[in-house]
Amino acid sequence: MKIAIVKLSALGDIVHAMAVLQFIKKYNQEIEIDWIVEEGYKELLESNPNISKVYVVNIKKAKLKKSLVLFLSELKKFYNFKSYDMVIDMQGLVKSAIIARLIPSKLTCGFDKYSSRESLAAIFYNKKFNLRYDENVVVRNFELIKFAIDLPYNSDQIINKKPLLFSNPKYLNTKLSNLKKNIILIPGASHPSKRYPLEKFAKLTNLIDANYIVIWGNKEEKVIAEGIKDLSPNVSVCKKIVLKDLISLVSLVDLVIGSDTGPTHLAWAQNVPSITLFGPTPGNRNTYITKINKIIESSSKVNPFKINKNDISIKDISVEEIKLVAQSLLV
Repeated sequence: MKIAIVKLSALGDIVHAMAVLQFIKKYNQEIEIDWIVEEGYKELLESNPNISKVYVVNIKKAKLKKSLVLFLSELKKFYNFKSYDMVIDMQGLVKSAIIARLIPSKLTCGFDKYSSRESLAAIFYNKKFNLRYDENVVVRNFELIKFAIDLPYNSDQIINKKPLLFSNPKYLNTKLSNLKKNIILIPGASHPSKRYPLEKFAKLTNLIDANYIVIWGNKEEKVIAEGIKDLSPNVSVCKKIVLKDLISLVSLVDLVIGSDTGPTHLAWAQNVPSITLFGPTPGNRNTYITKINKIIESSSKVNPFKINKNDISIKDISVEEIKLVAQSLLV
């Protein structure tokens, strides 16, 4: 059986989708899996032994340039694809659904119009699955695959998953300590409302004796990271690193603390302890909670169908609460 999975972006969403791979292979090692992804995230997938081939697209680039020509040229890539037994769209967007339908296959599977972020996506599938959009994202991915290929497993088995990422731990960083626990702080996020205040991050570093490494992904986040360092002598600001090195670095530390953003979710993917902070986004939906992967939510009532980017309640999360959870994970 040959299947293609369409999950284009973003970092955390792809990581949450990758959990299904080991269960597909556990069910049948002979199933061949290809994956279609945006070019910027291919490093997440290329070293995964459960994936036969990774195909990249640049739909995001076409959107940024507002180029219909570039968009159509990206779609043309799929006209001459080999035929699959099934294509599964795990993204649930119109753009991913179009790609899924263009790939030659016997079946095109995805969420129905009541379950997708963009209901129009469902018109491109000939096998449709219903599951509430506000259900946990990891469970949604698992149940979609279970429906598509009749997996004989239950989603509660995810709790015993093996690490999802396969990056050799070769990241050489003199900032890692052999004497203290190493903690990564992730102050950046896609929107300011998802960012925990730098002053509180700095305060946290004075409450727990550890070696702190702050990571960043763009100029704005670098300024935030350096702001934390200015307030705390216990912090090192990491150099800008490529995705494969970030994966490696996360695998080597004792704890990751950050908001609902892709780099934080890398910890869950590698079975590394983590604390994910939630303000305007739903914690129980966007993170799979385990004994070592915890969440702390603000008091906001979050609507998963419409995120309020003016909700800055993440700033109200207590540093002392983070400290207590962190200490329980560092034992």
